[in-house]
Amino acid sequence: MTSKKTEPRSLRSSTNRRPQVGSKKRQRGPRRVAIAEMKDDFSRYLRIAAREDLVITRHGRPAGVLIGFESEDDWLVYRLQNDPTFLARIADARDALQRDEGTRLEDVD
Repeated sequence: MTSKKTEPRSLRSSTNRRPQVGSKKRQRGPRRVAIAEMKDDFSRYLRIAAREDLVITRHGRPAGVLIGFESEDDWLVYRLQNDPTFLARIADARDALQRDEGTRLEDVD
């Protein structure tokens, strides 16, 4: 009976290293936070999200995004930028301007 050669366990685990917490290596893109960590201190992460978007991960994979707002005006701007009806009206107005069917600002009372 011949035994199958395998790599030592420590060698296999060292090939898939992730940066350690507090590592000086800079991450690209938004900060990632595990959902379990976020649940424990949600209000803290909501304050952080007012300054930067946070990617919520489940088992290391992206599961959602937390977007915070510093003011009510920021919330209104976000709603307008993501409202399909408003965006359609803007697109229609731009098309009308391209066809010279728009209203000039000087003509508005």
